[in-house]
Amino acid sequence: MTNRGRYQGDGIGLVDDKGRVAIPSALRAILSANAPKANGKDGGTIIIGAHQKNRCLVAYDPGYVDLLAERLDRLEAANLADDGDIDYNRKRAGASGEAVPFDGSGRFIMPAFPRFYAGIKGHAFFYGVLDYIEIWDPATLIATDGLPPVVKEMARFYMAERGVAL
Repeated sequence: MTNRGRYQGDGIGLVDDKGRVAIPSALRAILSANAPKANGKDGGTIIIGAHQKNRCLVAYDPGYVDLLAERLDRLEAANLADDGDIDYNRKRAGASGEAVPFDGSGRFIMPAFPRFYAGIKGHAFFYGVLDYIEIWDPATLIATDGLPPVVKEMARFYMAERGVAL
């Protein structure tokens, strides 16, 4: 992954009734660099899916799919059942994702099921975790045990800027 930009940055986006939201600019710049459009225009493709563990979403560029598949293949090979059978649920959980286009301003339509799964309604909190981006409903993020306090405070901060206390 040495040629790939790492996703660092955070921000909040307003989600409209149709699921339209904009990727924060710092994350959008990395996403565009990792997967530039062939015609050289702004925008590209983002893949959105359910997180394997938490009630949030993961988002990444199409180039990350092969890296994710390799990682899941290694996990699968290292964790065979006693009878030598494969735990197919590892790939089922990791394969969640739908490719959607985003425009030069980072706007895209969040697919309905992932949005439902993560409970995202009016706001989406974006957080870069190096290999991918997590997208959270801010209230769900704050209520989730085991997350770093600084990430929860980021969500509180952005929501307070919008006049919403969490």
